Amino acid sequence: MNTLLTLILALLGPLAVAGGSHYGTPAGAPASFGGQVSEWSVPTPAFARDPAVAPDGAIFIAVMMGNKVARFDPANQSFKEWELPPKHHPHGLLVDRKGIVWTTGNGNGTIGRLDPATGTLREFPAPTRDGGPHTLVISDDGGTLWFTLQSGNRIGRLDTASGRIAEYPTSGGPYGITLDRQGRVWFCRMGDDRLGILDSATGKITELALPEGARPRRMATAPDGSLWVTLYGHNKLVQVDPDARRVVREVALPAGPQGGAYAVTVDGAGIVWANEIRSDSVVRLDPKSNAQRVVKLPSQGVGIRKMIVDAQGQLWYMGSQNGRLGRVR
Repeated sequence: MNTLLTLILALLGPLAVAGGSHYGTPAGAPASFGGQVSEWSVPTPAFARDPAVAPDGAIFIAVMMGNKVARFDPANQSFKEWELPPKHHPHGLLVDRKGIVWTTGNGNGTIGRLDPATGTLREFPAPTRDGGPHTLVISDDGGTLWFTLQSGNRIGRLDTASGRIAEYPTSGGPYGITLDRQGRVWFCRMGDDRLGILDSATGKITELALPEGARPRRMATAPDGSLWVTLYGHNKLVQVDPDARRVVREVALPAGPQGGAYAVTVDGAGIVWANEIRSDSVVRLDPKSNAQRVVKLPSQGVGIRKMIVDAQGQLWYMGSQNGRLGRVR
């Protein structure tokens, strides 16, 4: 029995960290891919951004300047919104496996907790109140939230049971964040052309240097345990071996050096998705063959800053500039 259980956990483990890493709902793999794109206008297009998948398949969105959280039901294509506390201004959000929505209060230095079932809202103030909470991920057991504080040059850790927050100083305007299989916290130090690595057990931070001008922006953990990072300054994707702490692959994206590689996510089969924010398209990379496919979006001036893959392997993005939620499948 123990041998069987070990085998099952080994098979399930990689899927638990796919799709952008630790956003609550594990990413799936599509049975087929046709490149079909659908878009829906959100009710409050006030710099809506950063979609996240809920356990029931709904898509939640941070409406940053509108100070709201929105929910999209794909089944009936309807939206619902919740007002957030004054000045919260959510930058990022995720939905944990119990359906609780967690937000980064970029405007007031808090982490928000929304229970969509009751509408109950709660805020947890970070020690650095003007630190600009930015992007967040959650541990596999749901007990710990890790988040970047971009303007405060900190990494935050929230205990979801107690609401207590600890912070770890760093530099470079920490931006995107992910967790590796060993529980280490990786984050983009965009202003320093480096990746930061925080040992969650000791709190010690080390780094991985990248080429000058790379400007790493977002990152995601793949099913094989490797990390994928967008280099905004070079318009490239790089693959990182987190155990060896080195870059093992570099992929130039099709729009050229000025394309502005921004969001990145990985589906359950290991397919990597990235967008070039200066081009109204998303790029699908198969790491096994290195083949790239460009999917042209139906809108102009989209402004994707975050993408996510749902349990069916469908890609979701939010156009912060055009106010449209999109799905690619």
